[in-house]
Amino acid sequence: QVHLVESGGGLVQAGGSLRLSCAASGRTFSNSAMGWFRQAPGKEREFVGVISRFGGDTYYVDSVKGRFTISRDNAKNTVYLQMNSLKPEDTAVYYCAASPSWGIPISPIEYNYWGQGTQVTVSS
Repeated sequence: QVHLVESGGGLVQAGGSLRLSCAASGRTFSNSAMGWFRQAPGKEREFVGVISRFGGDTYYVDSVKGRFTISRDNAKNTVYLQMNSLKPEDTAVYYCAASPSWGIPISPIEYNYWGQGTQVTVSS
């Protein structure tokens, strides 16, 4: 079992930065790939990026590549999403999620546990 609690969302101006945190409980954390997704009003949930179990590999959707960075600290059972150069189109509810998958899971169906979501709003 993995329980996820997100924090760090808020309102920021375009060009600014935010760091989202996802604190996990459960000793299976280090064996889980950790992904970030987002969902804007009226749109489907979108994959943002993922870090593999043990942190060996990362993958990002093209629209955030070079601006967002995912990292994890297994000793603290925490995964981070550092967001720089934010744009209004980044506005969405952001979710962290845990997956038992080997490799790099992209689809939401590959994730077993989800955080509650945190709102990120980027003003122009």
